[in-house]
Amino acid sequence: MIQPGTTGTTPTTDAPVPAVRLPRRRGTEVALIALAVLISVYGYCAVGLARHGTLPPGAARYGTGLAVLALLAHAAVRLRAPYADPLLLPIAVLLNGVGLVLICRLDLETPGDRAAPAQLYWSTVGVALFIAVVVLLRHHRVLQRYTYVCVVAALALLTLPIFFPAVNGARIWLRIAGFSIQPGEFAKVLLAVFFAGYLAANRNVLAFAGRRVWRLQLPTGRVLGPVVAVWLLSVGVLVLERDLGTSLLFFGLFVVLLYVATGRTGWIAVGLLLTLLGAFPVGRLEPHVHARVHDWLHPFASIEAGQGANQLAQSLFAFAAGGASGTGLGLGHSVLIGFAVKSDFILATAGEELGLAGLTALFLVYALLVERGYRAGLALRDPFGRLLAIGLASIVALQVFVIAGGVMGLIPLTGMAMPFLAQGGSSVVTNWIIVALLIRISDSARSQYDGTPVP
Repeated sequence: MIQPGTTGTTPTTDAPVPAVRLPRRRGTEVALIALAVLISVYGYCAVGLARHGTLPPGAARYGTGLAVLALLAHAAVRLRAPYADPLLLPIAVLLNGVGLVLICRLDLETPGDRAAPAQLYWSTVGVALFIAVVVLLRHHRVLQRYTYVCVVAALALLTLPIFFPAVNGARIWLRIAGFSIQPGEFAKVLLAVFFAGYLAANRNVLAFAGRRVWRLQLPTGRVLGPVVAVWLLSVGVLVLERDLGTSLLFFGLFVVLLYVATGRTGWIAVGLLLTLLGAFPVGRLEPHVHARVHDWLHPFASIEAGQGANQLAQSLFAFAAGGASGTGLGLGHSVLIGFAVKSDFILATAGEELGLAGLTALFLVYALLVERGYRAGLALRDPFGRLLAIGLASIVALQVFVIAGGVMGLIPLTGMAMPFLAQGGSSVVTNWIIVALLIRISDSARSQYDGTPVP
């Protein structure tokens, strides 16, 4: 470019564009957290008014406790992840708060089996681990160094329950000194790290090398073999433990990340085909699964036989009773479902007492959580972070689909926990860890455009 008033043609370079200062939006996060706490406290008060006609005496303690936990988590995010997505933490607080309200409501029907205090304790542990991950994990790329350590730890966690007694037909629990832990919940996060790390390191070979069969590019066995072997081992262990819901989750996670890593849509078709080929013999030959498939195909068979309604039938009745607007918090009868009403079937309580409108709102909140995870992954430049974010968000999406489909009679029941809503310490702790990792990833995704150095 020639400057006016000069006689030469010496080019001049433009001054470097200064880095854009991105808004951190922590004030937005605080406002949304306050709204989430208020909604949860309102639900708690609504239950007390519906059941006893007065405000429950513990409403102030419940609101204060939830607010303190949320603000501590916010302080960690403000300190260590200032560019993180402002929606992730408020969504987690809202879902956890609504879950506590539903469990407290069901405790009123089962005074001899109170689950809310234990759920509050595990929620506190989950928030503590959330803070630890946000504060101590400097960058998500650190996890890539431990790709193979994660897979060894995941397989070890999946194997441990084999040596413990079965609970409700499945060997998925460790019961030690009065505490019960479900190792598969933690293993799914470790396997997500392994799949993301391995596929990121071999994505080019997976996508372009190997033999072409029909419209699908099959990678070489040397590259695809290790990850398939790990997946088969994990699923094989889960089949022995009769935890087919988690098996389906792991398979879905594997197929989704393989598709994202290679960009080959044929993997989706292969995954669906393998699911059908594996589900048919297991559903026919394994008694525990066969019973659930039979209940799915004939949900009212027990009523016709004069044996009363089974769990699935009671769940369908609860959804029908809720209608469009629900019966109101505390006014439903979903406790008739039985022993799993606070865990597997807690969505039926939400459907009956909040109605189709409330249920739709819950699904939209879950969808927003998954969308923000995908958004953080797509904004990243490194393949590992992209795959990890999409994998973690897909875990939530797959769980919601499998659980909601099971309790609504769309697919056979699988015995998994609804993220944040259902009773279960391992589940709520794991979900807080997932949100912490997504916050760390979203912070990296936005800070990379602000000139902030990456460790």
